[in-house]
This record gives sequence, C-alpha cells and structure tokens, in this order.
Amino acid sequence: MGEKREIEEIFSKAVRAGRRTYFFDVRSTRAGDYYLTITESKRDFNEDGTPFYRKHKLYLYKEDFVNFKDALAELTDYVIKEKGEEIISLNKSQNKEEEKAVEEKKEEKEQTTDFTEVSFDDLGNEETEKDEDDKKENKD
Repeated sequence: MGEKREIEEIFSKAVRAGRRTYFFDVRSTRAGDYYLTITESKRDFNEDGTPFYRKHKLYLYKEDFVNFKDALAELTDYVIKEKGEEIISLNKSQNKEEEKAVEEKKEEKEQTTDFTEVSFDDLGNEETEKDEDDKKENKD
C-alpha cells in the first residue's frame, strides 16, 4: 500500500519563456499507456533572498488530446487575430525604460547647467596677466 511507483519519463522537452520554463513530459500509466504532463516552473525568492521554484502542473490524457489541441489552436488563433503577434507588454516596458533614460538625461542636463565651466589653465593665465599689469603700473 505504501509503495511509491517510480514514474518513467518517455520523452521530454523544455521551453524557456522569459522568467518561466515549460516542461512537456510524456509519461507512462500503470497500464502502459502514455499521457502528457505540462509543468510551468517560475523562479521566485523567499524573504531571505534564497531562490525557489513555483510549479504548476497539468495532466493531459490521450482521450483529451484532440479537444485540447483544437481549443488551444482556436484560442491562440483568436489572440493573434485580435492583437497580432506583437508583444504589447514588452513594448510598454521598453517604452518605460526609454522614458526613464530620457528623464535621466534631462536631469543630468539640468544639473550640469547650474555650474559655470572653468578651465584651470585660464585661471593661471589671469593671475599672470594681472601680475604683469600690476608691475607695469608700478613702473609708471
């Protein structure tokens, strides 16, 4: 009763998608038939900063393959038809990054315009010229 059966993986494929990884695994039932598990794995962090993985698993049996495939195809086609293949959230994050960079440049420019640019070479020359003028006045 307490025996845990080792589950044999027949075929596996991993798909990396940003911060997530999807694992597609073909496994065998006790009767020797095959089924599919789809696991979403996402890296997260505990409060102390140590990493861990959140996993969500879906079991898909052969008798459901056709309906699942049809529904998946219909829904993915709908999303592409309605919103196109462009990833909107990616564009928003890129726009935010660009806006932040522009804002930082504006701030840098504002900060640098508060100062007068001084050349140390000019400072030395002014004193020398002033000393020479003073010497000429003293001679006169």
